[in-house]
Amino acid sequence: METEDKYELHVDATPPEKKPEDKKKTGKRFLTTVGAGIIGSMLTLAIVFNTDLLPEVSLDTDIQTEQTTPYQTQQTAAPSATGLSDMVEKASPAIVGIANYKNSGNRFAENVQSIEAGSGSGVIYKIDGDTAYIVTNNHVIEGAEKLEVSIHNGEKVTAEIVGKDALSDLAVLKINAEHVDTALEFGDSDALRAGDSVIAIGNPLSLDFSGTVTQGIVSAVDRSISVETSAGDWELNVIQTDAAINPGNSGGALLNTSGQVIGINSLKISQGGVEGLGFAIPSREVIPLIDEMTANGHVERPYLGVGLMNLNEVPQQYIQQLPETVEGGVLVASIDPESAAAKVGLKEADIITKINDKDIHNATELRKLLYNELKVGDKTTLAFFRGAEEKTVEVILTSKPPQIK
Repeated sequence: METEDKYELHVDATPPEKKPEDKKKTGKRFLTTVGAGIIGSMLTLAIVFNTDLLPEVSLDTDIQTEQTTPYQTQQTAAPSATGLSDMVEKASPAIVGIANYKNSGNRFAENVQSIEAGSGSGVIYKIDGDTAYIVTNNHVIEGAEKLEVSIHNGEKVTAEIVGKDALSDLAVLKINAEHVDTALEFGDSDALRAGDSVIAIGNPLSLDFSGTVTQGIVSAVDRSISVETSAGDWELNVIQTDAAINPGNSGGALLNTSGQVIGINSLKISQGGVEGLGFAIPSREVIPLIDEMTANGHVERPYLGVGLMNLNEVPQQYIQQLPETVEGGVLVASIDPESAAAKVGLKEADIITKINDKDIHNATELRKLLYNELKVGDKTTLAFFRGAEEKTVEVILTSKPPQIK
């Protein structure tokens, strides 16, 4: 099994209030704090990759749900005759800032204060009656006690979480529609080609730079990036661009030259000697997922009910009886006692090696097979080792909706 390099984002905490005489220096000092590493937003999201394989990796992720929302998806069009400036002026009011507030101290303290723990961006994509819907990244809103949305005119309103999904790194928020009058339509990310011009709009570094516009080209239309999420390791299918995407841009829009959203900005690789490697979740992936989150509050996926560890992370005593012919697998680190896996007798320290006769080498492979090729209600055969003995069980997959907060 290949060794992977792991890079972590670091949380950029909200800076203390500045004195008036320090304001001229604020921007310079704040910018210099941005270090090397993997930058997706001002909140933590890790990106994991093998540098020898990164230019060649690919992923075919296809999560389909019925689209019932009134917004439209259109083919990527040629640049508008009104020009780039007019397009940006029209699109910018639909880009919002999102501040993530968390409580300081513990709940028993007399004066519990809510402090801004990080910030990101979002896109107003639908206005339905009295409600305006915003798509952003899950890691922008994760762990928030309160979410505050900054509208283009400077007004700040409290947002409510409609749904979120850690694996896809997407979330949907809603605010009262009286605060907005513009929503962006989605374009067709499948129509993109390497070399197409794109524009990123968001709020890099902080809301002081809200509405920042950067331009670039599409470098690749179907790149696969390994990320470490709160729901486990996953591979995002992304658009690669050299349009500048900085901390705080996460959740903002990647637009084609007609002003249609063809991606949600999510990640950037920014380390020594590396420039122009930004990534956005394509609209073809975004649309069905946010539809499902809006309808159900979550994305329904098959649920085994087991916590997993890759074998290269497991102490030797847990795998010393494993036959030499076994080339990979995942160790069951924990089990939900109410899950299907527990009901068929799977136990902690069992090592899963196959699902439906397909070899499993690591946790990411197991999740990809489970979520992309199987569905709730399917009867699935698991092969696993308990010590040196190989066993098989049949599991009927269930679902477990995640908690919204």
